[in-house]
Amino acid sequence: MKHSSRWTRMMVALTCGAFIVLGAGLIRAFTPEGQSPKWVAPAAAAGKKNPVASNDASIGTGRKIYGKECLSCHGKKGIGDGPKASELSKEPGNLTTKDFQAQTDGAIFYKITKGNKPMPTFGTAYSDEERWSLVNYVRTLGK
Repeated sequence: MKHSSRWTRMMVALTCGAFIVLGAGLIRAFTPEGQSPKWVAPAAAAGKKNPVASNDASIGTGRKIYGKECLSCHGKKGIGDGPKASELSKEPGNLTTKDFQAQTDGAIFYKITKGNKPMPTFGTAYSDEERWSLVNYVRTLGK
């Protein structure tokens, strides 16, 4: 019996490993060339509410940060056509689309904070308030 039990565990482990490898291959196979799987913020992060009021001051702060950090890839209007966009390993996101703008403020804040190569992380470069202000500015790009 011990031999049979060990054999069963080994087969289950091999089968699970095969499904993981196969699943990763399918994700790559059905992802358009040059794009990565959809970047989704964790539910806990997406559920965070923006504590910074969207007003002229916060939008102005966000605009300054965007001009310094984001414009070169995402472009002046946020459509992903910045002067450095063609140099990247994947296309920068279009911040004006309905899909992007449908994300919660918390999800956008998470993505700004964590980054996703080639997009750098801004979690230590800017304060929470500055990053929330950047969220407020990015919201204006969808209008």
